[in-house]
Formats: sequence, structure tokens, C-alpha cells
Amino acid sequence: MSRPLGFSVRIFIPGGEPEGLRIVEKSNWTGQGLVFSRSQYADVRKRAELDRAGVYVLWGPGESGQLLRVYIGEGEQVRPRLDQHVKQKDFWTHAVVFTSKDQNLNKAHVQYLEARLVSLAKETKRAELDNGNVPQLPALSEADAADAEGFLSDVLLCLPVLGVNLFKKSRVHPAKAKELFLKAKGIEARGHDRAEGFVVLADSRVVKDEVASIHAYLSDLRKLLIKQGLLEADGAGYRLTQNYTFNSPSTAAGVLLGRSANGRTEWKNAQGRTLKEIQEAAAS
Repeated sequence: MSRPLGFSVRIFIPGGEPEGLRIVEKSNWTGQGLVFSRSQYADVRKRAELDRAGVYVLWGPGESGQLLRVYIGEGEQVRPRLDQHVKQKDFWTHAVVFTSKDQNLNKAHVQYLEARLVSLAKETKRAELDNGNVPQLPALSEADAADAEGFLSDVLLCLPVLGVNLFKKSRVHPAKAKELFLKAKGIEARGHDRAEGFVVLADSRVVKDEVASIHAYLSDLRKLLIKQGLLEADGAGYRLTQNYTFNSPSTAAGVLLGRSANGRTEWKNAQGRTLKEIQEAAAS
């Protein structure tokens, strides 16, 4: 498998404050992103970029307290849609808007982008989705659909750079040598330590009963994963129904074991070396 190609991202802060509006551009891309907090919207809404067609993502704390809540939308002109969300949606604290510098995006393009992003968010289940339904893809010519997919690919590269890791499917390292295992309490799980988090592989087993002293965060996350269908009853425990990325090896281990756990010592490779030992050896 070939390695992904490198790329450059330029982040310009027009106001001179690190916490202010950020304008994001990527090498060899006609797109442009505006990232801002809700408190900055009164100033941001004056910008000409919001007169263009675009797709946007709003995010803020979720109801569960475990995941972010996210809304994905589009507009032939973005500003009126954002004005509406300021009045009608209370949850969001931050937003990113993607438009085209050459204004080649039209209504159908941004509808396509919205539908694809909603579908990805629903599939990855790494956020609470505020959208009620997954929009249908608009009818586009083969060429226009290819253009929209190309634009989407660059959006998906930029979003993690901005700290928005909600749309990427959980990837695993192709080399079996990198695989880690967790075996305890009658269950077995497999995973990979990745830059985006700790990926636990589909069909990994999870204990059914939690210990009384389990941290509330882990217990609530387990309940949320059950509600989302990511943990499915299977015999005496649960089964993970798809690859899933946790924010750390310890969170992954704690959810699987039903108790607080040090993931750096619980996860081991095929030779029995802990993740802690592997990481320390790599640093020496």
C-alpha cells in the first residue's frame, strides 16, 4: 500500500489573534475554509466569502457529554443559513465554512457535499448528529460528481488539521506486526495505535458487566455505544460491530473491560510486549 502524498495547508489569521477567525487554504486546491467561534460570528458574517455557495459544519458539546454534537448544512449563499442557526440552534460553539475561491461551486455541488458529509458522520458515529435525516444526493453529471468528490477529498484532509476528526473512517495499519491485543475477563480484542486515536477492530469482544467503581465517563460512553449499535449483545458480552476510534488506548481498554484501565499496559503485541514497552523502546 502506497503512502499518502504530503500536502501543505496555509492558515491565515486576519485579526492577528490566535483564537480569532482562521482562513484555511490547501496547496493545489480552489477551496477555502473559514473557521470561527460562535462569539465571533457578528464580525465574520460581514465577510464576502459568505455570499458564496458553500457547505458548513457546526459543532459543540453533545447531550451525552461524551461526543460532540454536529450539524452539517449547505447554502447557495451561506450567510442566511448561518443567521438562521444563530437564532435556532443553541448547541454549537464553533463552525467551519468551505467555499470555492473561484466560485465554481453551485447549489447542486454543495447539496452533494452536504449529503456526503452527513452520510460519513452517520457511518463513523464519532459525533451526535443533529441532522434529522441523511439528505439524498442530487442528480449530477458524471463530471460534476467527480468535481464534487475531488472537493470533498480536500475538505476531509483539512478538517483533521483543524481538530475536527469526525468524518474519517477508522483506519488500521496493514502490517500485522503493528496489531495489539487485549485479553482479559474472557474477552479478546484487537487494535492499532494510530495518530488519530486508538482503533479497536470490528468483532472485538467487550465484557457485559461493569465494576461498581467504573468511572462515570466510561460507563456513559459504553451506554452511548450500545445505543448507537456499535456494541451488540453477543453471548455473555458484547461485540464491536465496526472499527471504532477511541481517544486513547486507556479509554478503549476501559470500555472493553468495564473498568478503569491503563491502556499502555493492557494492550500487548503478539510477543506479549505492552504498548508502554513498545513506545519506550522506540524512543530509546
